[in-house]
Amino acid sequence: MKIFLAQQNYHIGNFEENAKKIIYGINKAKEAGADLVLFCELCICGYPPRDFLEFEDFINQCYQTIDIIKEHADTIGVLIGSPAKNPKVEGKDLFNAAFLLYDKQVQAEIHKTLLPTYDVFDENRYFEPSFSRTCIPFKGKKLAVTICEDIWNLGDNPLYRITPMEELIKEKPDVMLNLSASPYNYAQDTVRNSIVEAHVAKYGIPMLYCNAVGSQTDVVFDGGSLVYDINARQVKEMKYFDEDYALFDLDELSIKKETPEVSHKYYYSANEVGKETDTLHYLADDKNIHEIHQALLLGIKDYFKKMNFSKATLGASGGIDSAVVQVLAVEALGKENVHVLLMPSEFSSDHSVSDAEELCKNLGNKYDIVPIKEIFEGFQTTLKPIFKDLAFNVAEENIQSRIRGNLLMALANKFHYILLNTSNKSELATGYGTLYGDMAGGLSVIGDLYKMQVYALARYINKHKEIIPLNIISKAPSAELRPNQKDSDSLPDYEILDKVLYQYIELRQGPKEIIAQGFDAGLVNSVLKLVNTNEYKRNQFCPIIRVSTKAFGVGRRLPIVAKYLS
Repeated sequence: MKIFLAQQNYHIGNFEENAKKIIYGINKAKEAGADLVLFCELCICGYPPRDFLEFEDFINQCYQTIDIIKEHADTIGVLIGSPAKNPKVEGKDLFNAAFLLYDKQVQAEIHKTLLPTYDVFDENRYFEPSFSRTCIPFKGKKLAVTICEDIWNLGDNPLYRITPMEELIKEKPDVMLNLSASPYNYAQDTVRNSIVEAHVAKYGIPMLYCNAVGSQTDVVFDGGSLVYDINARQVKEMKYFDEDYALFDLDELSIKKETPEVSHKYYYSANEVGKETDTLHYLADDKNIHEIHQALLLGIKDYFKKMNFSKATLGASGGIDSAVVQVLAVEALGKENVHVLLMPSEFSSDHSVSDAEELCKNLGNKYDIVPIKEIFEGFQTTLKPIFKDLAFNVAEENIQSRIRGNLLMALANKFHYILLNTSNKSELATGYGTLYGDMAGGLSVIGDLYKMQVYALARYINKHKEIIPLNIISKAPSAELRPNQKDSDSLPDYEILDKVLYQYIELRQGPKEIIAQGFDAGLVNSVLKLVNTNEYKRNQFCPIIRVSTKAFGVGRRLPIVAKYLS
C-alpha cells in the first residue's frame, strides 16, 4: 500500500477554498500512484473553529463539503478531518472525527478520544470523546487511525486515563496514522519526534503523522509532518512553515532491519525541553530563533491574507522592538506594503529619529515624520485647569504614547492598514506599556518574545548584512517619555527579568520555587506582583502570535481581580 501525506494550510470556515485544496491534494496523490491520502485534523473547516461549532449551519456546511470531496475519492482512499454529529442522546452534540472516503462513499468514521483542555485547547467544550476504538480495514491492511492528542498520552505521568493505541494494538494493525493540528512552539519539533518515535518503538509498526501548517490568528501550525518506519527510524520530516506533499510505500516502511533502541530521552512535554540548560541560552539559541523568525513571518502573512488586508503600519521609535517588527513586516508583506510613522517628541533623542530613518532607508519602505510636540502641548494646555501645578508624572508620559496611538490608528483607518503592535513579552508581563497608546494594534508580532529573544532575533536578521542599524541594537532601551528615561529605571535588567518571567509564566513556578533557585526574594516578589496586577492591561490587548508554550491570550487564563501575590 502506498500512502500520500498532504500537509496543507486551511482557512477556518472557508469551506470552498478548503475543499479546493483537499481535492488538489487528492489529485496529487492519484498522480503519485497512492492508494490512500492522509490530511490533517479538522481540515474540512480549519482548526480551531471554536464557537463556530455551535452553529448548525457551520456543521451542515462541513457535511456538504464532505459530499463534494467524496466524489473525488473514487479510486483512492481519503482520510480527512471534520466535526461529526453525535447520533446518541447522551453527551455533546459533536465528535472531532476522521472520515475514510473511498468508492465515493464514507467507509468509516473515527472519533477522537483524548480532548485537550489546556493552553489554547478547549475541545471538551464542544466534543464528546470516542465511545470505542477499533482499527479500520482498507485494501487488505488494518489502519490504526488516531487524531492528534490521541497519541500524546505516553510517559511516566499520563494526562488521561485512556491510551487509545493500547486498545488499537490488540487488533494487530499494520500501520499507525495520525491526523494532527498541533501548534508550534520552539520545543514542539523535539516533542513531536519523540512522541512518534516512542509509539513506533513501543508498538512495533510504522507511523505516518500529518500535521497542519499555517497561522490561524494567534496560533501557528508549523507542519513538520513525520514518517517513522518499523525500526523507529525517521524516514521523513516534511517542510516546516510551508505546504508539502510526499508518498510512502508501507511495505518498505514495514521491513524490519534492527531492534529499535532508545538511545535518548523521550520528551512528552515541551517544558521538559531545555530545562537543563541556561534559560537565556535556550530561549535565544540559533535553532529557536530561526524557527521563531519563520513562525512570525507565517503569522503575519496568514493574518493579512485571511483577513483580506495587504498593508501594515507601525510606529518606528528607533528602538529595537519596533525595528524588529518593521523588518518582519517588510519581509512578510513587501516594502511597498509597509508605511511607518516616526513620531518624535521633545524627549526623543536625535539618534532615535536618525536610527529609525536609516532603517527605513535600508528596507525601502515608506515613512513619514510626524512630530507630536505641538499636539502634546495642546493636551497640556487643555488639562492645565484640572491638573493645575501638579508635577509631571506618568499621566503626561502616557498622553504622549496615546497621541502616537491615535495617529497610527488614524493612518490605519484612512488607508485600510493593520496596525502592528511592537510590545514584547517582558513589557506585557510587567505592564510596561500604555493602554490605548503603545499597546494599540490589530496584531502583536513579538508579544510572545522576551526582550532578550528580541535582541537575538535582531542579531539573526543582521546575520549576513546590517539591516537593523547597530546603534539600535547596542543602545540602552528607553520609552523616551521623560528626560533621560531608561527601561532600567522601572524594571530589573532584562537578563534577570526574563529568567524570572520564564519560570513564572512558562514553567508555572511560584515565588518560593523561584527564590530557591537563587534569585533575590525582593526582586522575585516585586516582579510577580507586576505580572499579576497588570492582568487587566493584557486582557484588553490584541492577538499575539504564539511561539512559546505559554503565550498571553486564550492560552493563559487568570483572574483580573485577585489577591495572590498582589
